[in-house]
Amino acid sequence: MENLPDTIPALRTIAMPADANPDGDIFGGWIMSQMDIASGNFAAQQAKGRVVTVAVDAMTFHKPIYIGDDVSCFCNIARKGNTSITIHVEVWVQRHHSETVLKVTEGTFTFVAINESGQSRVI
Repeated sequence: MENLPDTIPALRTIAMPADANPDGDIFGGWIMSQMDIASGNFAAQQAKGRVVTVAVDAMTFHKPIYIGDDVSCFCNIARKGNTSITIHVEVWVQRHHSETVLKVTEGTFTFVAINESGQSRVI
């Protein structure tokens, strides 16, 4: 059995029936949006202001997510530039009614910090 990362998740939620296909597997687009929310919030905290997603540089789906799974997104800085920041996101689940913990998905999201006018700004 794997262990969750030691850090606090940037986002934690439960996979619900509305997020799944008829076979009970969670849609990849749903988990991708959760990862974008988690990494965007994490990036905004690091940039101390508004950020926008400019790229999803990589996505790997290791294992399926099922209805009822406890889903946690863990973020860390992969790269920081003058106006951009790249965040690596790992998605872990604890299976519903189980002690089983698994890394199911990971990806890399790039954000640009912007000002009130929507122009890029220095982080």
